[in-house]
Amino acid sequence: MNFDAYARTAIDLVNAGLDDLAGLRALFSGDQAYMRDQVAEKDLVAFRRAQRRLREVFEHGTAGHDNDAVRELNSLLEAYPVQPRISGHDASDWHMHVTSRGSSVSAEYLAGAVWGLSVWLCEFGSARFGICADDRCGNVYLDTSSNNCRRFCSERCATRSHVAAHRARKRAANATLTPA
Repeated sequence: MNFDAYARTAIDLVNAGLDDLAGLRALFSGDQAYMRDQVAEKDLVAFRRAQRRLREVFEHGTAGHDNDAVRELNSLLEAYPVQPRISGHDASDWHMHVTSRGSSVSAEYLAGAVWGLSVWLCEFGSARFGICADDRCGNVYLDTSSNNCRRFCSERCATRSHVAAHRARKRAANATLTPA
């Protein structure tokens, strides 16, 4: 079972734009593309609620409040229980799914996302949960760096933030050099 992939579905959900059903459908890709056509308006409410609660887990983790992050994840595990099953098309394709067949799209997706993030927390700690340091972004990420030093969700945000800081320093230096 690929727990990292499940944890990344939690990241994708927290960072998703869930303004409408089209935004929710955009969340599903790769192995989960089949869910795109199955998602309904009623799922949007469940996804938005879970999105807020998962963001709280990241906020607790980045603030060093492990007990609060664990408490919220345990509550989410109760709300979206894992019901493992073996799935596949033939004997060479067996793999695990986290919910029973016939579950709603929200139950299937959210059970996997919460389970993956919970396993991640147990294995690496909530200090590895991050919120992008670029004020214009706010996306969450899992810090996979070797020394737990990541501050940005992407290279794009890191570059944008560093360029903005460089330009601000340059303006400040020029302002002190220019006579009034």
